[in-house]
Amino acid sequence: MAASAAALPTSVAAPGVLADLLPGSTRARAIARDAVLVLGGAAAIGASAQVAFTIPQISPVPFVLTTFTVLLVGAAFGPLRAGLTLALYLAAGAAGVPWFTEGSSGYAMPTFGYIIGFLAASVAVGFLAKRGGDRTILKTVGLMVVGNVLMYAFGVPYLAAALDMSFADALGAGMYPFLAGDAVKLVFAALLLPATWWAVDKFRNAE
Repeated sequence: MAASAAALPTSVAAPGVLADLLPGSTRARAIARDAVLVLGGAAAIGASAQVAFTIPQISPVPFVLTTFTVLLVGAAFGPLRAGLTLALYLAAGAAGVPWFTEGSSGYAMPTFGYIIGFLAASVAVGFLAKRGGDRTILKTVGLMVVGNVLMYAFGVPYLAAALDMSFADALGAGMYPFLAGDAVKLVFAALLLPATWWAVDKFRNAE
């Protein structure tokens, strides 16, 4: 039993996320590591939000890379770090930092509900990833579906209220046009995350 317990921390099959593999041997170093991750993660999400374009004839909601970045941050960071990262992104952007889509900021925008959804989705995805939800292709697909559903669960009703639309119209403007792109991101993530764990496993077993 003692030998099994000793081996547990070095097994990538044990509960944990990719960020846990980064050095943090003391409490101070772990706090510094997590602070860097939170700041860097928020900056990465802000940068990805600038990769966007809007097709007014289809939807008032921009097509963005942000959703993919948010879900990856959630899976890689775990629920606490991801929650802090998205809370920072949301709060700073609402306060005026121009790192929302296309350099926007503030909260008086019809798409602000999606940003709230980013926070909820990152925490949920991080929670599932911490319990091994990103180790296989099938599990990662489920994890990403949960994250996307939460984004739309916040974003679509907010969009409907902000633009005085019916819920059906909000679905047509704020969800349906994005499903094909979500499917592509989902497939990419379903390959990327398990492959990363596989590479980590191979590297650690080779030591």
